[in-house]
Amino acid sequence: MTRSRFALATLGLLLAAAPPATAGQGKAARKYKADAAVEWFDFLYDVTKVEGNSPVVAARNFAIAGVALYEAVVPGIPDHISLVGQLNELASVPQPELGKKYNWEIVAHAALGRVVEARFASASNGSKLAIRTMQAQLGARVARKVKDIVVADSTAHGIAVADAVLAWAATDGIATYNNCAYTPPAGPGLWVPTPPAFNPNPLQPCWGQLRPFVLASGGDCAPPPATAFSTDSASPFYAEANEVYTTVNNLTSPQQEIALFWNDGPTITGTPPGHWISIAGQLLKGQAEDLAFAAEAYARLGMAVHDAFIQCWNVKYFYNLLRPVSYIQANIAGAGSWLPFIPTPAFPEYTSGHSTQSGAAATVLTAVFGAIPFTDDTHGIHNPELGFPAREFVDFTTAAQEAALSRLYGGIHYRPANENGYAAGVCIGQAHLAGVQFLE
Repeated sequence: MTRSRFALATLGLLLAAAPPATAGQGKAARKYKADAAVEWFDFLYDVTKVEGNSPVVAARNFAIAGVALYEAVVPGIPDHISLVGQLNELASVPQPELGKKYNWEIVAHAALGRVVEARFASASNGSKLAIRTMQAQLGARVARKVKDIVVADSTAHGIAVADAVLAWAATDGIATYNNCAYTPPAGPGLWVPTPPAFNPNPLQPCWGQLRPFVLASGGDCAPPPATAFSTDSASPFYAEANEVYTTVNNLTSPQQEIALFWNDGPTITGTPPGHWISIAGQLLKGQAEDLAFAAEAYARLGMAVHDAFIQCWNVKYFYNLLRPVSYIQANIAGAGSWLPFIPTPAFPEYTSGHSTQSGAAATVLTAVFGAIPFTDDTHGIHNPELGFPAREFVDFTTAAQEAALSRLYGGIHYRPANENGYAAGVCIGQAHLAGVQFLE
């Protein structure tokens, strides 16, 4: 297997920020299986689904969990360094105490349990009970045959790191920008509420202003401008809308399967970023990876999809482009009651969020795992009630490009939103790989 090899030259301040390789004692993180980390991220997918988190909120949660996991166990990975000083405004995290022994599986469990508990503090009683049960049952399992003092020290360290990462994440502007007050602009070509719900409040209009984890701002990796709006039947914009219309009206069975497989709607699934988290988990478990490898994989993936949504939402609310269903019903003859194959989400069209985050996810996963073939059974594992069979892909890029194309088949995006969103996501993934060093 090809592991991540992005060990770029590091500034002195980054080296200074890294915990000493000898910090803590006990078995190295590579000696533990990835199972506990995978179980927590699979659980996070499931609670995300139950609580109906939006894709942008889910991506942020996955990113926080990934960074907390990595920072909690990196002192047990001698050839890796901390993300302190590399991520925007992440100045410090608690370090292990010299002379104490740490069980890195317990550290990881404690850190992830704390993050999930904190991020779902306002969840339903059922989800809160599930979280407590997970903490207790998995905690008992990883603590078997471990001395009480090691369990206590390991748990305390994991919680301390998680609390520090959560406190850092809370300074990203979320208090100001989460569900900000917003009046959608009105005019030709601009977003309007879409059927069937006609929700007048578009999702998270200020999300693009959050501080990213790695990108300088949501303005990085900007796509080309959206196609100029026009109702002229000879215009490029009309042609794009007509392509959506004719494609949906003539969907083949394989195209319908693709649209549904990648739909990833909230409350029905664990969202688009959750889909990629699930893919990573399947590979980590199927290939019997170790905890150190899993920590880097989840950190890279979580940060990439979160930054991708910040960038995409920045673009969406810059253009405020109307959705295909709104244009088609108003401008294509005989299409006054036309509906897309999958429901249109309540936010502007350009660019596609699923396409953008899929491009970013595929880029970092290729760096971590290599350009490998894989089988994606996300729905069989997490959403068996949907009845969707697993799909096989020759590599991550092929899967991401299919995810982008699925939005055309679903009838909710014009082609440029998918293709330009995917390209922007690749740019974001590359920026992460170039801008963040994990290896010493």
